[in-house]
Amino acid sequence: MRYRKLGNTGLEVSEIGLGAEWLERHDQEEVTAVIRRCEEQGINILDCWMSNPEVRSKIGHAIQGRREKWIIQGHFGSTWQEGQYVRTRELPLVREAFQDLLTRLQTDYIDLGMIHYVDTEEDFHRVFEGEFLQYVKEQKDKGVIRHIGMSTHNPKTAKLAVLSGEVEMLLFSINPAFDLLPANDDLDAYFADSSYAGALGGIDPERAELYRLCEQHGVGLTVMKGYAGGRLFDPKASPFGVALTPVQCIHYALTRPAVASILVGYDTPEHVDAAAAYETASEEERDYATVLAHAPRHAYAGQCTYCGHCAPCPAGIDIAMVNKLCDLAAMQPEVPASVKAHYQALPATAADCIACGGCESRCPFGVSVIAKMEQARKLFS
Repeated sequence: MRYRKLGNTGLEVSEIGLGAEWLERHDQEEVTAVIRRCEEQGINILDCWMSNPEVRSKIGHAIQGRREKWIIQGHFGSTWQEGQYVRTRELPLVREAFQDLLTRLQTDYIDLGMIHYVDTEEDFHRVFEGEFLQYVKEQKDKGVIRHIGMSTHNPKTAKLAVLSGEVEMLLFSINPAFDLLPANDDLDAYFADSSYAGALGGIDPERAELYRLCEQHGVGLTVMKGYAGGRLFDPKASPFGVALTPVQCIHYALTRPAVASILVGYDTPEHVDAAAAYETASEEERDYATVLAHAPRHAYAGQCTYCGHCAPCPAGIDIAMVNKLCDLAAMQPEVPASVKAHYQALPATAADCIACGGCESRCPFGVSVIAKMEQARKLFS
C-alpha cells in the first residue's frame, strides 16, 4: 500500500481507503472481517458519515484496541432521528450525534472532523458564518478533533470552503462521469442520464479549478463516489458507452491534483482485496485514458488528464507533472512561489523540450503537448 500526504494536515493516508457506508447492511462478524482485511492490506483511513447507531457500534467494536491504526473521518450534522438518518444544522442535535459517534467508536478523538454534506451556497453561508462552525472549531481547540474538513458534491461550495481558510481537507465526489458536469446542488442530477446530454465536452472548468485550488492551498482531497454508484462498470449505463474497471476508476481519481485517498465501499474481505489490487496493477490495467479516448461517446479531446501516456520523454521531462504545474500557475496573475519552486526542482523542465512530437503521437486525447511545453517555459521563465 502506498501512502500520500493529506494536504497540509501532516497526516499520511493510504491511497485506498474505507468508505464504511456499506457496512450498515452487515452483522458484527462481517464488519469485523472487512475491517481486519483492510488493516492487513495497509488501509488506514475510514469515513463514517452514517448516523445509524448499530453500524457505529459495530465499527467501534471492530477497532477496539486498534484505534491507533486508523485515521477516522467523523461527521458533524449527520443525526439519527426516529429511526432514520437526518442531516441537520440544529446544534443540540449535532452535539448529541457527535458525542454518540465518539461513544460508539470507543474513542475520545476524531482525526478529521467533517462538516457534513454542504451542497448549497445558502447552506455554506449558514454553516460558516454562524454557530455551527464555531462549535466545530471549539472541538478542535479542545483536541476532540484534530483537523477540520467538509464533505460536498458541489464544486462551487467546495471552492468557497477552500477559499475560506477554515477547512484543511475535503471529501468530494470524483469520477470521470461526474467531472463532465457543471456544478449542481442536487446530488441526484449526477446520476441522471439526462444530465449528460450534450455534456461530453471534457472536465468541467469549475471542477478542474477546484482541484487546482486545493493543490495550491494545501487542502487535501479524499474521494467518494469514485465508481459513480457502479454505473461506470456497465457500458449501457456509462455516459461514455464503455465500461471501466474499478482499478481504472481508482487510477482516475488518484491522478487528480490534491487527491490523497479514494474511499471505497466493501461488502466482503474479497472486495477489499479487489480494490487493493490497484497497488500491484500493471500500467495497462490502470489505463483509463485509452478506454475513454476510444469510447463511442468520447469526452476528453484536447485536455490533459495527467494520465502519463506521453512518457517516456527523450529529454527526461515528466510531462504530466509539468502540465499540472503549468495549469496551477496559469490560474494566478503571478506564478506562486511554491509552484515555481516545485517546477524548478524537476530534473528536466519544459525548457529542455526538443519538440520531437513523440509525446503527441502517444497522447490518447490529442493534447498539443509541444504548445503546452512552450506555455510552461514562458510561465516559469
